[in-house]
Amino acid sequence: MNTIRVASRTSQLAMTQTNWVIDRLTEILPGTSFEVVPIRTKGDQILDVTLSKIGGKGLFVSEIEHALLHGEADIAVHSMKDVPYELAPGLQLAGIPKREDPRDVVISASGLPLNQLPNGARVGTSSLRRVTQLRMVRPDFHIEPLRGNIDTRLRRVREGEFDAIVLAAAGLHRMGWQGQITEYLPPDVCLPAIGQGVLAVECRESDADLVAVLRRWSDRETVEAVTAERALLHGLQGSCQIPIGGYATLDDSGVIHLTGLVADPDGDACVRESAAGTDPVQLGKALADKLLSLGADEWIAKAEARLKQDE
Repeated sequence: MNTIRVASRTSQLAMTQTNWVIDRLTEILPGTSFEVVPIRTKGDQILDVTLSKIGGKGLFVSEIEHALLHGEADIAVHSMKDVPYELAPGLQLAGIPKREDPRDVVISASGLPLNQLPNGARVGTSSLRRVTQLRMVRPDFHIEPLRGNIDTRLRRVREGEFDAIVLAAAGLHRMGWQGQITEYLPPDVCLPAIGQGVLAVECRESDADLVAVLRRWSDRETVEAVTAERALLHGLQGSCQIPIGGYATLDDSGVIHLTGLVADPDGDACVRESAAGTDPVQLGKALADKLLSLGADEWIAKAEARLKQDE
């Protein structure tokens, strides 16, 4: 292909990530030009409510997949944590580069870490997964919704609307804004979202040559880890209405270590378990079954019932 059209969300972070991918692909596809196709998704257009209230899967992906299927773009760059476990038929995630830092981070107006923030501090996040885990560390926090682009969120904490906000480290790193991070939260304090820190390049299955190039470009260790995480998501039938976390790493012998978390959508409790194995799909499925047996099934049913009431 002389020209590859690349579908991307329009935010500053999304465009930065897309241009990073284009730079990497230019190195392995000399002579190929790239054209960015900007797309505004449903999740980008609705900013006045939390994601869990909007409903549906693929809030940041559906319109982009439509562009791929209708020949308006050839590949798409996603943040993996936004990609539902079921893709549109005929598409696949062929390119997965090495993972950025997967952790969540605290950015506080005072420069104080989480455990030193004042009693009743106002903390901004719209992630149910983060809300539950923050409450377990600091039940005194007043946690308030926070949507918008990264620069908007940073401005709001600088202007004093919040004492602190919680974001993903990966986006800040990719923007070169890591100097604003107050504290990195280890996974045992705040388990990341499934696929957090991972980029995914989606394309049509029928573009066999492009699929082959993207697969060769992918980072094997990241592919193994995120495959286990997404198998966990699949087993839990997860969506943004359900607070789910999942994070996998590989040890030196190639064994995958996967931790998963499902929380009560009311933010009062959670179940968290870990498992290890060498088959990422089987590992993710087994851990999902274990979490469901420990009570996660009731919380998922509760979240789905609430979603139907809001429709």
